[in-house]
Amino acid sequence: MQRRVIPAGFRVEVPHGFEMQIRPRSGLALRHGITVPNAPGTIDSDYRGPLGVLLINLGDAPFVVRHGDRIAQMILAPVVQMRFAVVEHLEDTARGAGGFGSTGLV
Repeated sequence: MQRRVIPAGFRVEVPHGFEMQIRPRSGLALRHGITVPNAPGTIDSDYRGPLGVLLINLGDAPFVVRHGDRIAQMILAPVVQMRFAVVEHLEDTARGAGGFGSTGLV
């Protein structure tokens, strides 16, 4: 149940209008319980510092990260900018204000 930031050893310049997402590797999660707790982690286009990968060990044994290990995946994704508007009411839907479990999937 420990968390650590693992230095990636490099920096990136993400193009404006994009973000880099850091995601867990399914094999590490399955075999060792190692995952990214804030998945996906986000690296914004204006960040220029060294990259680090936040990992958590949900397994029952210690896990050692060695130089060159593949511990996460990076995805470059477009960022859609939106504007909020204050409105008096929202359109109705069949689900309405139903929260967790309201779609019948548990």
